[in-house]
Amino acid sequence: MISRRHLLQIAVAAQISPLLSAAEAAAPGLKFADAEAFSYDSLKARVIEMAKKPYALPPMPDPAVLKTMDYDVAKNTTFNPELALYAHGAGPYPVTFLAVGQIFLKSVRMHVIEGHESREILYRPYYFHHGANNPLGQLPNDPSPMAGLEFNQAADKPDLKGHEGWARFIGASYFRAVGESNQFGLSARGLAQNTGVANPEEFPDFTEFWVQEGARDSDPVHLYALLDGPSVVGAYRFIMHRDAAVTMDITCDLHLRKPIERLGIAPLTSMYWYSETLKPLAEDWRPEIHDSDGVAIWTGTGEHLWRPLNSPKHLMISSFVDESPRGFGLMQRDKTYDHYLDGVYYEKRPCGWVEPIGKWGAGSVQLVEIPTNNEIYDNIILFWVPKEPTTAGQHLTYEYKLHWTDKDPHPGPLALCIATRMGQGAIQGAPRSKTLRKFVVEFEGAVLKQLADEHPPESVLTASRGTFLNIITESSPDGDDAHWRVQFDLDVQGTEPVELRLFLRFNGEALTETWAYQYHPFNT
Repeated sequence: MISRRHLLQIAVAAQISPLLSAAEAAAPGLKFADAEAFSYDSLKARVIEMAKKPYALPPMPDPAVLKTMDYDVAKNTTFNPELALYAHGAGPYPVTFLAVGQIFLKSVRMHVIEGHESREILYRPYYFHHGANNPLGQLPNDPSPMAGLEFNQAADKPDLKGHEGWARFIGASYFRAVGESNQFGLSARGLAQNTGVANPEEFPDFTEFWVQEGARDSDPVHLYALLDGPSVVGAYRFIMHRDAAVTMDITCDLHLRKPIERLGIAPLTSMYWYSETLKPLAEDWRPEIHDSDGVAIWTGTGEHLWRPLNSPKHLMISSFVDESPRGFGLMQRDKTYDHYLDGVYYEKRPCGWVEPIGKWGAGSVQLVEIPTNNEIYDNIILFWVPKEPTTAGQHLTYEYKLHWTDKDPHPGPLALCIATRMGQGAIQGAPRSKTLRKFVVEFEGAVLKQLADEHPPESVLTASRGTFLNIITESSPDGDDAHWRVQFDLDVQGTEPVELRLFLRFNGEALTETWAYQYHPFNT
């Protein structure tokens, strides 16, 4: 993220690069190719023609140079904000560009739209501050060593100083945005292909972007992208709204070159190492480490599910079969700093909520959980998988809203699950048991204020196998009458996962969302 507090004043262009022409040295700025007609329909037509041809890798600068551009090099390579697209009042959100490197190897072409025409942005070495010995200076102008772009907060928003970037697109088809706390966290992808199956996973690339902004903060930003990969070509339209948080109206128009065994629509990617649910002993000093702590699903039938995340010992795939879901997402519900104690502000990480537009038909929300022992890896992937198999030549279109927000964007009347805790169980009067597992599940919501310990709600509790003992439903000892919890012990044999479900009911009416947890006995 670029910090204006640490930006250097613009150096004289001739001192930055001896390769500049006399005209460019006199008036440095973004350089553009000739204008061409552009529309989303023309991009979709181009995709159709591309899908008929074999896949070709996008251009990549010299790999020998790229492998030397590590994290430290990337940290010291910043785009000159004075040269940003839409800088100096030309648009509400200056757009800066991100350079290739050891991780981001492929060039991405950038365009700006004016009316019904677009012009490609031509790279020049003086666009970046990178120092005399930075390997970026060894790369030629073509292919462009720009790998991504970032939308920055307007300069007239001093309350957001230090949090200037609000949306970033870089690396294959990855992108991310901030919530109300102006923090990046989880990421999204344009598409997921064969994630968690035997066939090799593919990562198609956004190879070109087209940007169009209005004149005011209230005007949405339009971003168009070309997706290209061995099995699929796609045209994407992002209509982005920058309010207290960020909302993206996304349309993807896909043409398949080959069948895809598992096609993941609207994928979200995050990190979960551990939380209060089940903490490994002394692996790390912090109480919790995660960008997301659970999956929320609003099914097509209207049920609200909450699935706490795991970091399992083996790769796990969970499938929630549904028909035209109303929404699903990776959420970061725990917003208490003391639960993390980390200066990277895990408690401010946004949630990502997918709201399908139209009927998506039959399929499933699928969750992939990958083992991890480090916070630097994204090990959680969530996406929608259509029920019908894909075929070569198939044309698919999906529309959805993607909400980047600090909390559930559509809170209903039901109380939410706010914590899942585990420990050794016990039979009354006996020592702690190594075969029983204690669960404490906490719910919070205004609807629970009507209850009293003398007339508690009913705990509707089921398991795919095993026996429940010592079930207690009570208001929380913290005195908050909107906060209730359920304690129970589970007696289960074997190591296969156990599917648990729980919700609170009173007078036949559900008061909470359904807690749907996958318990792994082999993790204990």
